[in-house]
Amino acid sequence: MAFELHVGRHLVREAEPADEPALQELFQACADYFEAATGLPPGPGDVQSLCYSLPEGADWADKHILVITAPDGEAVGLVDAVLRHPDPASCAIGLFLLHPAARRQGLGTAVADALLAHAAALGVTRVTASVPRGWLPGERFLAARSFTLAAEPDLRETVGNRRAGPREPAVRRAELHLPA
Repeated sequence: MAFELHVGRHLVREAEPADEPALQELFQACADYFEAATGLPPGPGDVQSLCYSLPEGADWADKHILVITAPDGEAVGLVDAVLRHPDPASCAIGLFLLHPAARRQGLGTAVADALLAHAAALGVTRVTASVPRGWLPGERFLAARSFTLAAEPDLRETVGNRRAGPREPAVRRAELHLPA
């Protein structure tokens, strides 16, 4: 059975190929994030690129692209997670994105808390994430979830299994330890 998690009136579920147009619309609506993360607005192939992005050493079976849908079925968010990475007790979050109209209403907090509880039930004891240097909404969100943010930004040559673009800023790594 495919993953589904109800969070209030919203549904978090595995993405399907038919979601690509809605996710591209979501990416376009979130141009502020993409410009902060990559130095460029989202492009027409970014959803497909996300589907093929995998950190080195990770297993494709552990990659999960989750769509957050509103009660009317509209895609209002996305979470890209890789279980058992970088080690068997960890989960790496590659992207946690909410439509601007859904931000600052408690949805992100509710989804994150539900997914963290689900991860803990699966035996995950460490969650890693990163945020573009200077993206204050992301830094505040992670800090509010009790993530520890690295003091120094991490200059990176690769993102997942691709080379970082010339306009991509350094990121701040973040880590959260869950109770065993």
